Amino acid sequence: MKSHPDRILVTGGAGFIGSELVAQLVAGGNRVIVLDSLVNGRRENLAGLNPVQIELVEGDIRDEALLAELLPTARTVYHLACLGVRHSLHAPRENHEVNSTGTLLLLKAARAASVERFIHVSSSEVYGSAQRVPIGEDHPLCPTTVYGAAKLAGEAYARAFFETWQLPVVIVRPFNAFGPRCHHEGDSGEVIPRFLLRALADRPLVVFGDGMQTRDFTYVEDTARGILLAGTSDAAIGGTFNLGSGCEQRIGELAAKVAAAAERPTPKIIHESPRPGDVHRLLADSTLAHRTFGFEPSVPFEEGLRRLATWYRQQGISPEKLLEQEILRNWEASYSSE
Repeated sequence: MKSHPDRILVTGGAGFIGSELVAQLVAGGNRVIVLDSLVNGRRENLAGLNPVQIELVEGDIRDEALLAELLPTARTVYHLACLGVRHSLHAPRENHEVNSTGTLLLLKAARAASVERFIHVSSSEVYGSAQRVPIGEDHPLCPTTVYGAAKLAGEAYARAFFETWQLPVVIVRPFNAFGPRCHHEGDSGEVIPRFLLRALADRPLVVFGDGMQTRDFTYVEDTARGILLAGTSDAAIGGTFNLGSGCEQRIGELAAKVAAAAERPTPKIIHESPRPGDVHRLLADSTLAHRTFGFEPSVPFEEGLRRLATWYRQQGISPEKLLEQEILRNWEASYSSE
């Protein structure tokens, strides 16, 4: 592989948030290497982007030989590759190995290649359930799942590389993103795409627990733009930044908003037993990101829902067909290969 140190490496770049970040980087004239295992990512998520500007490498961030080949060809690393929350409930060891050990190996390779910037994309799950709101970066870190713990370990490794070897690291903690290419399927399935597809298919919406839990949902274009800005700000180096909308949405009240976006009557809600390790409350304070690199969400929640509903209608696949990929209790041990 030829050396192109002006390129940007995006791990997990064929995934939900990663593909939106790649699209924004390409729109800005950048050349991008996408490293993705394609476990959760999809080649079609990058369709329509200029192929001259993108190189997709199918591979695992735990492959040290591959990292040693790729990292010298990039000046900046955006690290989004991970396995998700529900995956960590049925396959905790693999989740740790990818999210924690994989991050350590990537940092090691980035240091060896003297990359100019390393942006570690963590998660609001490192906080656990809010002890006070809104949640600032100084909030206690009490993850409730292996996913949250592994993400926090990745943060600690990133900070260690900054403190010990002055690797130019930035850490961002996105809150719950939603929008086109989000996951409804398998153990990656999330509440908004599931709700929206079920509403479009005139099926009941399934709420785990009492529905009183809240989330800070941010449209994916805003989340990706925040990640991109964090990676281009000298003032952000060494810092940790929340990326959220600052608006709190109660899960049990989502039905009416989803129904409006889907142009359907408010659907029936079915309550199931709570999911293990589920965070009760999240609400972001993104003031630091705003002050440091100008992060400002621009898409209101209801507008984001309408855009996602339109995107699903344009896919040429019926909601019923897409829901065949839904696994309702996608954290169960019976779903695990571990």
